[in-house]
Amino acid sequence: MSLLDTIGSLLGKSPEGGGQQALVSAALEFVNNQPGGLNGLIDSFKQKGLGDVVSSWVGNGENQAISPDALHSVLGSDAVTNLAAKAGVQPDQVTGLLSQILPHVVNAATPEGEVPADGKLNSTTVLGALGGLSALFGKGNA
Repeated sequence: MSLLDTIGSLLGKSPEGGGQQALVSAALEFVNNQPGGLNGLIDSFKQKGLGDVVSSWVGNGENQAISPDALHSVLGSDAVTNLAAKAGVQPDQVTGLLSQILPHVVNAATPEGEVPADGKLNSTTVLGALGGLSALFGKGNA
């Protein structure tokens, strides 16, 4: 099962339904629309005292976890509501789901441990990398 399939099952939608891709796509769009793109989002994490967490996602080491409440604090209520509307889920589901996938989205967008110069995430690259992360969520955990 791919990460996208896992997200779909969390959303209660089949992989064919596209709900999981809608949330990942909404997250990518959200990051790219930040002033400064990913760099702007990283700054938001630093301002909330979570710089180490987001830096772990960019770096080549293990991704640190983030709680839904901490993520909500960084993103803000308006962003959470907008992401929910775009993904077709309830606002109270967004931070829980994003706390699980955003570290992988950022990690996939920064394969060499470097933020793209323009701070923009390439959705094709990210979605391709996420499809290969099933071992993190599937039965293949070792």
